[in-house]
Amino acid sequence: VFPSLAQAQASVANEVYRELGQPSVFLFCPTEYCSSLCSPSPSKSCYLLTLGQELLPGIGVIWTGPKVVSQELSATLLEEVEGVLRRRPVIWDNLYANDYDCRRVFLGPYTGRAPGLMPGLRGLLLNPNCELQANFIPIHTLGSWFQSELRSCAHPDHAGMESAAALGDSQGTQEGSYSPQEALELALLDWVAEINRQALEPGR
Repeated sequence: VFPSLAQAQASVANEVYRELGQPSVFLFCPTEYCSSLCSPSPSKSCYLLTLGQELLPGIGVIWTGPKVVSQELSATLLEEVEGVLRRRPVIWDNLYANDYDCRRVFLGPYTGRAPGLMPGLRGLLLNPNCELQANFIPIHTLGSWFQSELRSCAHPDHAGMESAAALGDSQGTQEGSYSPQEALELALLDWVAEINRQALEPGR
């Protein structure tokens, strides 16, 4: 019935989206959801080009970055993806996901995301560790990053800051920029306080 997989998927997604009354949040995860799955590249992928043309504009498209688990996200990559999909992507961030190797747990600060990304995003979802309690630092430091991005949006002159801090180097950070090390220290203080609070609860 359809000349390509992308046209089939777009047709079904559009029909479901209309049937649901075109909700404000409707997310579509493409088969090619990161750069490494695209052939030959995101901007030249016939699959993504078709989706960009066929999907209704209100449908959000999920993207994980250069890889399924991306160590870094850049504004340049987001611009490329937005260009081919004709919409800002919703980042599905697998930085902390450990469902592919449950012997490991990721407890470091949110890092590797260049400053000034928020204007290029339709949204950001964090895929956490499978162990609930292990996500305190990831979620807390994501909140610190988000607050820093909001400040940058409120003060556009900060948006062009050096990206070293956001990519993991906390030395020489400029005032108002996100520092993974500072975010980690704040998260640890709050986590210890939360552990102590829970320890004092009756029955603990």
